[in-house]
Amino acid sequence: MCGMPSAETTRASVHEPDLVPPTKEDPVAATGSELFGGPLGRRALTGTSWWTPVRVVALVAIGMFALGMVQKLPCYDGAWFFGASSQYTHACYSDIPHLYQGRGFADGLVPYFDKLEGDMEYLEYPVLTGVFMEVASWLTPGSGSIQDQEQVYWMVNAGMLMACTAVIAVCVTRTHRRRPWDGLLVALAPAFALTATINWDLLAVALTAAAMLMWSRSRPLAFGVLLGLATAAKLYPVLLLGPLFVLCWRAGRWRAFGTALLGAAGAWLVVNLPVMLLAPEGWSKFYTFSQERGVDFGSFWLILSQRSDAPLDTDAVNTWASVLMLLSSAGIAALTLTAPRRPRFAQLAFLIVAAFILTNKVYSPQYVLWLVPLAVLARPKWRDFLIWQACEVVYFLGIWMYLAYTTSGDAHKGLPQEGYQLAIAVHLLGTLYLCAVIMRDILMPERDVVRRSGDDDPSGGVLDGAQDAFVLGPAARPPRHAAHFEGPYVEWGGGEDKGGRESRSL
Repeated sequence: MCGMPSAETTRASVHEPDLVPPTKEDPVAATGSELFGGPLGRRALTGTSWWTPVRVVALVAIGMFALGMVQKLPCYDGAWFFGASSQYTHACYSDIPHLYQGRGFADGLVPYFDKLEGDMEYLEYPVLTGVFMEVASWLTPGSGSIQDQEQVYWMVNAGMLMACTAVIAVCVTRTHRRRPWDGLLVALAPAFALTATINWDLLAVALTAAAMLMWSRSRPLAFGVLLGLATAAKLYPVLLLGPLFVLCWRAGRWRAFGTALLGAAGAWLVVNLPVMLLAPEGWSKFYTFSQERGVDFGSFWLILSQRSDAPLDTDAVNTWASVLMLLSSAGIAALTLTAPRRPRFAQLAFLIVAAFILTNKVYSPQYVLWLVPLAVLARPKWRDFLIWQACEVVYFLGIWMYLAYTTSGDAHKGLPQEGYQLAIAVHLLGTLYLCAVIMRDILMPERDVVRRSGDDDPSGGVLDGAQDAFVLGPAARPPRHAAHFEGPYVEWGGGEDKGGRESRSL
């Protein structure tokens, strides 16, 4: 694309935009397409088939989810119930069947209200996740052996989580209007399929993906409500309000941010307030457990603890982790206000959640699900995405092999401590790599594959094409271009069109 169209002919128009085929701009996607006949031809007719991108991506995502269920088959057939280490050697562990009895669902106890036996007095999950777990228990017959019930409970949850997977695939596919085929990255992500049924994280991920879609459609209230519900299911979605605040500050879009904030707070309170008032001790268990939990699997804190003669106590780790997270947040804010162009919302959303994952004192393997949709929207480049996914698969195998080693007694089947530490390092380096290329895209926006296609911020909603109202430092100067770059450069804030929306020019 070497021409220089005017603002009236750019993708900011109200007409249906031209789709960006990944096989035309991504060498890895083009090579992979050879399995299905090669890249789309120049004269191919699009939009005339039932097989739309949304339908294809959703079906592929469901198919991959089903393969992930098949991967859990050795555990379903017995490894969850017989022998401590076999569920680890087969890499098919899941919390879901174990917590059916362990958190009182088999006995009909009401989460947060009824006390549990053992060291965990109340359910240690946020309220909306607790509701999800409870609904699944209602759909689980109480007859048969406890093993039969736990198998059915896992299957019911898997069906509900499959629906969440379809929602995620559809939302990611529709968020960037011109890039629907990027949704295949979510659908085909190996770490997504492997970790989808370990826990209940997909509920929060689906609500967050739906919130991102609503923001991209300039519906801040719907975004806020969905993000508040997502935060009621898992804590991490609230982090997205931080970068959104700074973006709206730079663009002067205070009304949209205020609406989103009120919607999020209201939705979170609607879910939490009844339990907070009627069962305060049970409601607070998630927060006290998170605070009191020691250094655990997957974090760099565990490497430091295992390799230190005097490891830090839990309070010290909490303090240092909070300090590192605050410093990371401050760095992301500074990057947002000083970047040569206002960063895309999805880029900052990925960075803030990745910062939380990297600094947190625990990294469960299913936490990768938080990042997958954000990574696709932030950096839809197959090579970088697959590099990161390979690192996550290494960690997925590493943690189970390490647990197999620690639970197999003198047999020592699996991965010793040093090998597990290496797997943690691979996970950390893979996440840092993806953070690095996204930050490079922010500092050199002409390297951003989304903007190279002629868009500004397709997931930005009211931020898309908006003028800057407040910038610092380098943002006031012309952007520095990457070497040997050829392609369009999109400017924002080029005035308003007749519909009241800022137009863009190339």
